[in-house]
Formats: sequence, structure tokens, C-alpha cells
Amino acid sequence: MVDATLLEDLRAVVRGDVITRDDVAYEEARTVRNAMHDRHPLAVVRARDVADVIATVRHARDHGIELAVRAGGHAVAGFGTLDDGIVLDLQPMKGIRVDPMERTVRVQAGCTWGDLDHATHAFGLATTGGLVSTTGVSGLTLGGGIGYLARAHGLSLDNLLAADVVTADGEFLHASEKEHADLFWALRGGGGNFGVVTDLLFRLHEVDQIHGGPMLFELEDAEVLLRTYRDWIAAAPRAMGAFPGFQIAPPLPFIPEERHGDTFVIVVACFNGPAEEGAALIDQLRDVAQPAAEHVDTMPYPALNSAFDALLPPGLQHYWKANFVTDLTDEAIAAHLEHGPRVPSVQSTMHLYPIDGAVHDVAPNETAFAHREANFAAVIAGMWEDPADNDANIGWVRDYYEAIAPHSESSGYVNFMAGDDQDRVRDNYGGNYARLVAIKRQYDPDNVFHLNQNVVP
Repeated sequence: MVDATLLEDLRAVVRGDVITRDDVAYEEARTVRNAMHDRHPLAVVRARDVADVIATVRHARDHGIELAVRAGGHAVAGFGTLDDGIVLDLQPMKGIRVDPMERTVRVQAGCTWGDLDHATHAFGLATTGGLVSTTGVSGLTLGGGIGYLARAHGLSLDNLLAADVVTADGEFLHASEKEHADLFWALRGGGGNFGVVTDLLFRLHEVDQIHGGPMLFELEDAEVLLRTYRDWIAAAPRAMGAFPGFQIAPPLPFIPEERHGDTFVIVVACFNGPAEEGAALIDQLRDVAQPAAEHVDTMPYPALNSAFDALLPPGLQHYWKANFVTDLTDEAIAAHLEHGPRVPSVQSTMHLYPIDGAVHDVAPNETAFAHREANFAAVIAGMWEDPADNDANIGWVRDYYEAIAPHSESSGYVNFMAGDDQDRVRDNYGGNYARLVAIKRQYDPDNVFHLNQNVVP
């Protein structure tokens, strides 16, 4: 048990709120987006600034209290919370500064991609973010950063120019190619293993209006679409970011009411270039199969990057599995055709994200994200409302994963990993794992930051 005076001592050294079990705000403060993780920390520290982060890390370390770090709170594995420890919540740290002349943005770690997109869109700029705007900027970036713009501009971490970090001993460091370069290398893909990132500096690109959106096709067209997509995306210009998946139709206006609740194969496209060029590319898919419903148009990039937000509110149950895919073989497509149409809930899906193009321009050893040979990142994302449905939904995810695993790499994207995937960490980092261990020993030898896809020192 932790002496109550230790929590009072913590209150004395931070400016942000320290919320404990006796506080009215405790239930809200302890909650993360994945409702499977119903944890009860001793305290949640809502950090206002870097000084609060330093004080909290030092307090937890000095008193032997387990520490969880939360930014966006999206971690499927529930790493942003814990029982009987301290949660360092970075969400109040929301500062953003865009430099349109240098085409950079400096963003604090509590920001979401919606926050960043809003700030940069005013200048017709963006950088690679995720597929849901409520995702935290820092968590997505530290694990990789797959999104619509990856084929054109690389992963989020490929656009990271510098980061401020509080290490396990409470030291504040600036990491870049010129300062603490080994730490900077590890942060780009190594997740939260090496410290608390408080501030990130990104390179921006010209991204304003995009042409794209979702297209829903009949399941009978799934095989020809997946086979066509495999070659189509490989030949498409890098400005085209598009992915296929399986989706139960939600009650959206562009979908005929009588088709709500039906299962479709979906393609979501995002072309950052002339609308007529994007439309011509998308028409190549329509030449293969006619959509049953679609919402394809020219729109602001943030509109597409937030399009799935309403479908994925906080409080769902989440269980995911993932693999990298180098070759989307006919056998792999057959496995998708067997399991994808069985998607059990309107929130659940399988997405197959393309990570070729600019992602391949970076050598495997240039960042901790090692698997630059992969052409796709597959995720089987089980998401549903009722805990009574856990067994059925988890079973669908596991069966699907086991079916495609023989046709995939042994590794996968760390941001998509579940809590029971710790045995995959070495594979996920491939040839970079030994170097990550060495850097972990330097910056966190006692494994203070172990609530992650953990690189054990």
C-alpha cells in the first residue's frame, strides 16, 4: 500500500490536478477508450506542463510506484492505465505552433490528430496522421504512424524532426539527428519504452483538398476487388492512399436505408492531387465492380481523416491483431474472403493499409521501425459495445488472424498489438531489436517505462 502522504507530497510538486479515488472526477479520469481495461489507479496526474511531467516521473521512481503514461488514451492494450499506480495524463498539454514558412509544426503530447489537422489545415498543410482524428499524436508517431498520406510522405515518424523527452531519471532531453541521436532513432518506432515525450516537431507538406471517400461494394465482388486492388495500388501514384476492408454498413445518409446492417467490402480512397486525376484512378475500381453506395468527393483533408470518429466512440470493447504483409497472395485473399464477411459488429473491421511508396524510401536501420520491406499492414480490429459479446468477437479476431498469419510476416505494427502480443516484440522490431535493447539499457535500465510493447533491458 502507498502511504496517503506520498500522494499529498505529489500534489505539492505539480500544478496540474492530482485526482485520487476520493475525488468526484476520479471515474472520468481513470477511464480509457478501450472499456476492457477497467483499472483503478492510485492517482491520475493531469500534467499542465513539462515541469509536472518531470515531477511525476521522479516521484513515482523515487517511491517505487508503478507509472503509466497516457496521451490520446487509444492504446488497444490498455497501456494508458493500471491498478494501484500513477497515471501520468498528458491530455491537458495541448499547445500547437505552426511555422508556415518553414513548413513545420511543434505540438505538445496531449494533442490529437484532430487538433493538429485543424491547426495545420489553416495553412494548407498536413503531415501523415492516422485514420481516426481522436488518436493521440505522440502515441501514433512513436509506434510508426500509418495513414492516408504514408505512400506520399512516409510514416508519421518519418516526418518527425525532433522531440523533447523526460527520461526515467527525470532528466529533460532534446532528441534529434544532432542531439541524443541514438535516443531519437529509438523514439521513431520504439514506442513509449524510452521516456515521456512531451513535445514533437514535424515536417509538413502541402495537403489541402483531397479527392476520395468510402465506396461500399457487394461481397460477391470482394475477390475481384482485392485482386485488382493489389495491382492497382502498386501502380498508383504515391498521392493515392487507399485501403480495402470489410464493413457492416452503418446508418449513414449515403447508404440506402434498406442496406443498413448489411456487410460489404469497402475501399476508402484519399488522393492528394488534382481531383480529376484522383477521380480517373478511382474509376478504375468502378470498372471492375459498381459500388452499392459511396461518398466520394473533393473535401478538406481533415474531413476524411475524421470520418470514422462517430463510429468509434469511447467505451467500446477492443481486441485487435495485426501482421505486416509483403505479398498479398491469392491464398491470403482466399483467407480474407472466408473471414472478412463474418465481421460481427458494425464497429469491427479488417483494414489493409498500403505502406509502400515513400515508406520504402527509408532504410530498415534508419529508424526503429524496421519492416520497410512490407507492402501492407493488416489489422483485424474487433470493436463492439456489449461485454457479453466478448467471446464471440475475440474469437472472430483470433480465427481471422490465424487464417492470414501463414500468408503474412511474423511481425506486425506495434500500434495495433494487443496486450497478449508481448511475445511478438522481438519479431516486430526485427534486426533493430538488439540496438533497441542497448538504448533501453542506457536510458531506462530499470524498465520504469514497461507498460508498452516492451523492450526489456
